[in-house]
Amino acid sequence: MGGVNIFTSSGLAEVTAAVLAGGLGIRLRPVVADRPKVLADVRGRPFLAYILDQLAAVGIRDVVLCTGWLGEQVEEALGSRYGSLHLTYSQESSLLGTAGALQLALPLLKSDRVLVMNGDSFCQVDLQDLWQWHQYRDAQATLVLTETEDTGRYGRVWVDEEGLVLGFDEKGSERGPGLINAGVYLLNREMLLTPTAQRAGSLERDVFPSWVGQGLYGYKSQAPFLDIGTPEAYAKADGFFKEISWG
Repeated sequence: MGGVNIFTSSGLAEVTAAVLAGGLGIRLRPVVADRPKVLADVRGRPFLAYILDQLAAVGIRDVVLCTGWLGEQVEEALGSRYGSLHLTYSQESSLLGTAGALQLALPLLKSDRVLVMNGDSFCQVDLQDLWQWHQYRDAQATLVLTETEDTGRYGRVWVDEEGLVLGFDEKGSERGPGLINAGVYLLNREMLLTPTAQRAGSLERDVFPSWVGQGLYGYKSQAPFLDIGTPEAYAKADGFFKEISWG
């Protein structure tokens, strides 16, 4: 997006962010058993704090935390304010999946565009550039993508040279290097009103594939990425946040 200044980053201040923080964290329970995984300790702070810092740094003011299992712990830990952020909570009483969690929170998502982030992964993507990129392409939905050496754990995303998403491979179906979903999405709110998005289920498995051909784009990022969904990955978190640049 070099040289394109017709869209200012200040637009992010009007965007509501939703953090998907309701996962059961079953794979992580051998090392994090007494709390939701978004509260897993990393360098003396809950993992979720790093995501909130990232949102605050680009001027976002309103964040909805979509919680589930032990969600009351998240609200007790963070309250209604986190620095410059105003926090509200949408807690599911039964498992709804990531798509269902967003539907439950929809009345709280007031902005025309919504920034959605997985609460158990972190990508140090330039959110201001993502905003401009999404605007410039008149995208309906943009997924942040990152390169990995083995897509088997995550599933693979295929895009054309302009960034239009062409399709998805399921987890485990395709090994080797490729692009994966980094768990950061900029969505036009109207996309959350489409029939597939209004059902309980998975954004990744159920909703995004149904949006192929409807203005779904993939934004390629070389930014550091970490998913703490397994004990092995969580063990890398301290070193990850020690090494990444916050400047």
